Amino acid sequence: MYALEINNVEKIYSNGHKALDNINLKVNQGDFIGLLGVNGAGKTSLISSISGINSFKGSISVMGHDVITDVVKAKLNLGVVPQELAFDPFLTVAKTLKFQSGLYGVKNNQSWLDELISRMHLDDKVNANTRALSGGMKRRLMVAQALVHKPSVIILDEPTVGVDVEIRKNIWEFIEELHKKGHTILLTTHYLEEVERLCNKIVMIDKGKIITESSKEDLINNTSSLPSSLDVDISGGDLLPEIADIVMSKTDSRVKFKIENSEQIVMILNKLVANGVKIENIHVNKPNLEDIFLQYLRR
Repeated sequence: MYALEINNVEKIYSNGHKALDNINLKVNQGDFIGLLGVNGAGKTSLISSISGINSFKGSISVMGHDVITDVVKAKLNLGVVPQELAFDPFLTVAKTLKFQSGLYGVKNNQSWLDELISRMHLDDKVNANTRALSGGMKRRLMVAQALVHKPSVIILDEPTVGVDVEIRKNIWEFIEELHKKGHTILLTTHYLEEVERLCNKIVMIDKGKIITESSKEDLINNTSSLPSSLDVDISGGDLLPEIADIVMSKTDSRVKFKIENSEQIVMILNKLVANGVKIENIHVNKPNLEDIFLQYLRR
């Protein structure tokens, strides 16, 4: 049984816009999927369809339960952190999570709610009304709210937008723990370093279609046509004409070179030193997921 199974899904809005075009995707239990795409690619439309918010053609099931014909069991196995912030402004943080638990029929889970509050760093706001929370706090409460029923499948749609770096790190440590315990996770984010660190599979979507589906390792290894670059912090001297044609950018103190192999790095450094350039620091930049994604879009 797949954690998430999407078959021939198509979504056309009333204005005629086709947001999803024959989407097929099977997610194994325990996978951590990174769903990548530019704004308007169809990511949120897909998540809304999985959540049962959108009407669509085709079929979607969560842990074997169809999201349309077996909606109750499907929702019990699904936790979604949407982009939009939506709370009752007159409920406290504690009451919000208690109310959300009641919607799923979950009782006697106070110890789990306390853990969620602690891990989302909302301890000092537990009795505050949600309208008094900052944007980052509301985002963290959204994460907690999606997890009150310990769903098998967790969908995170830009969950750390507006959250400071330290709290974002703590949230991801918690999400990693949930993944290690067997939860299946689907993540969309603009922080590609999070995808590189957390996900084991990558799905790229553009104009409502899946353009590639691959393990993270295979995708990153398939970068032979993408150049690496060498950043060199310099002082004094001049660049020689024979290396000027591989310069990607230049400021007074830093030059970025396009490189194809390690021998080229040695050649560049030798020529700089021979021409009186003092090398302060060097850094080699390998192609990342953003580079790979842009390459797929150009195809």
